[in-house]
Parts: sequence; C-alpha cells; structure tokens
Amino acid sequence: MGDPAPQRVGQVAIQRIDYRGWPDSILLGNGLVEAVIVPAVARVMQFRLAGTSEGPFWENPGFAGQRLAPDSNGWVNYGGDKAWPAPQGAWAHFAGHPWPPPGGFDGLPTTPVIDGLSVTLVSPVDPGFGICVRRRVELDPNRPVMTITTSFEKKSGPPSEIGVWVITQLNDPVEIHVLVPNPSGPRVGYNRLSEELPPNLREVDGRLIITRDPHAKHKIGARSGTLVWVGRNEVLRIDSAPVPGGKYPDGGSSAEVYTNSDPLPYVELEMLGPLVTLEPGHTIERVSTYSLSPATGGHSEP
Repeated sequence: MGDPAPQRVGQVAIQRIDYRGWPDSILLGNGLVEAVIVPAVARVMQFRLAGTSEGPFWENPGFAGQRLAPDSNGWVNYGGDKAWPAPQGAWAHFAGHPWPPPGGFDGLPTTPVIDGLSVTLVSPVDPGFGICVRRRVELDPNRPVMTITTSFEKKSGPPSEIGVWVITQLNDPVEIHVLVPNPSGPRVGYNRLSEELPPNLREVDGRLIITRDPHAKHKIGARSGTLVWVGRNEVLRIDSAPVPGGKYPDGGSSAEVYTNSDPLPYVELEMLGPLVTLEPGHTIERVSTYSLSPATGGHSEP
C-alpha cells in the first residue's frame, strides 16, 4: 500500500496499512502527528510527526514484520509502547515464572476495535493473572498529542495486588528529563533500581537529567508524573500524574527510566499506576498523554 494521503489539521483519520511487513496495522493521523498501531504484536509501534517516516519510538530493526517465537530468555523485544503488570516480583506467583512477561500482556496478538476515532487493542485473558488488557489510543484533533488509556479487567482467579505499568521504548536520546515538581529538601529524590547509577545522572532545577551509557544498563525510579525524551529532531513528553497517597512499587516509584547498553541503543520511559487489590469483575486504568514537537536549539520540552 502506498503512503497515506495527508490529513488536514483538525481531522482525525484512521487507515488500515501494511506497516514494515505487518499487515492489518492501523494508522491514526490528525495532520500534525501519526500513531502506528500493530495488533499482531500488541503495541503502538510508532508516534511521529506527520509527513515523516521515522519517529522517536524505538523499533527493533531485526524483527520488522515478524511474529517470532520467544528468544532464549523467553521474550521477543519488538520495541514500541506496551503495558505490563506491576510489580514484576508478582510474575512468578501468578504466571509461574519471573521472566518473560506474562503472555496475555506481551507476546500474543490483540484484537483491534475501532470506535469512532479511537482504536482499542483487546488482549486475550492472561491465564495466570486472569486479566484482559485494553488499550484505547486516541489523537487530539488539534494538537500533536496522543492519549493511551490502559485498563486491566480482572476476569477470574484470586484477588491480586497489581498496578498498570506502561513501558515506552525510545531511540537513543540526547538526554532524558525526569520532572519532580516539588522535591523534598535541597535534592531531588530518586530510587536506584540497578546495581550502579547512571554515570552521568545530574540534578538541575527540580529535574533529573540522564543520558544513555553505551557500556552498561542502568535504571532509576522517582515519584514523578512527567518524563521527557529529548532527541536531535523531536522532543517527546509523557505525562501520567501520580495518585496522591498511592502505593507504588520499587520504593514508591511512579515513573522509571531504563537505559540499555549497546548493541541495542534504546531507552525506556516507564509510567506506573498505584498498586491496588483487583478482584474479579473489577477494572483499573491508567491514562498516559504523549506530546510530540520538533526539537529546538535549546531542546526544551513541549
């Protein structure tokens, strides 16, 4: 299929496309930005400025158009944006193994449901957690903004303490900003979630600034509702406000940043919802807003 026709600003359009060899993918566009949804691998694979063929989301170049069996670690790292259940420590109890991610959340095709100008990916029920995942993807008609509403619906099984964990894999950035609007004390608080801290982590004006270390993997967490990826050509801001008084995993982290080492040069911006006891018949959800703009000389966030 050829390139989609350009859309006028203020008009959201939905189009079926073949994306990098994945048939039956879906393109959402509003004349400013485009979201590429690939039900075959249960991901929003790209979010880009209109008229461009690339964007900030990292896509594993070796897996384009493929539906693969899990690797030696039991997982296929396609890239894009996905949702897992938090905390990761609960996977062994409900899924029977601490890794790979539970299949109903990551690894199985989803069913796309188009309703008006939104697209919802509906997962099969994960057998361990007894949960169905729904991810509704929408574009603002007049702004370069995508909203993804992720919901976990408990269908069966015993109650489980769980939270929504949204992971966005992005290309190697110039830098990443973790905004902490009201830091306690003179320093911005964070949680070390890897053996070593990122070697170039610094604190500036109520934010943490990180760059990717090509030689080692690193991860930190913080009580934050805004993560900003600064690239050479675009700036992507992800917002998902913490719930006051909510219980969060990993030392109280509502946002986390993971940086991968070479040869796969990507980072992950991760937003987490509070942990709640989810019983059959009940649903929890988390809303993430993605704002994309061209990079300026000062690399300011949108």
